[in-house]
Amino acid sequence: MICPHCLVGIKLETRGIQVGEDNEWNWIVRHGICPECNASILYLHRLYRTTGVSSVVSMINPKGVSRARIPAEVPADIAEDFKEACLVLRDSPKASAALSRRCLQHLLRTAGGVKPRDLSAEIEQVMPKLPGDLAGALDAIRHIGNFATHPIKSTSTGEIVPVDPEEAEWQLDTLEQLFEYYFVRPAKLKAQREALNKKLIDAGKPPLK
Repeated sequence: MICPHCLVGIKLETRGIQVGEDNEWNWIVRHGICPECNASILYLHRLYRTTGVSSVVSMINPKGVSRARIPAEVPADIAEDFKEACLVLRDSPKASAALSRRCLQHLLRTAGGVKPRDLSAEIEQVMPKLPGDLAGALDAIRHIGNFATHPIKSTSTGEIVPVDPEEAEWQLDTLEQLFEYYFVRPAKLKAQREALNKKLIDAGKPPLK
């Protein structure tokens, strides 16, 4: 299996404890520890007493969606909002989307150099500076951005339109791409430049300006 914490392929050994039963099922919590990252993994199982067939009902820990680790280059306060947005995605796409937009706004103000306004205007400011794919992803967020904190009514039925899980997850995907653009790539380029300059200096040549 893939560890939901570190996303490394592992062989997980688990132990189960029965926590309840009803007319047809025995309810069991199974616990294991990832041999790679040493984090606990817990599942809720149900065992059909007639056939002995067991199935996973839900993951108890971790609750959030499995995503790649947040790069170390991402500032801690931005990373914290992103982690919370991931954790609540299954339970509330609306809350996840709101946290993602808060994370996005903080990122654009600290790394994107936008003038503080509402998020839609800040996205519009930064879009011309970004590669086309990232600009398009942000433009999509701008169109669905109000759904998570301000209820929007359908123009045809008048009903409140909720945030779809796919829309909330799209915002997480876009944030990961922005992390790469604003934090990871510059750090890699800086490290490569410093390594090259060291080689040039060791060879008696002037470093890159």
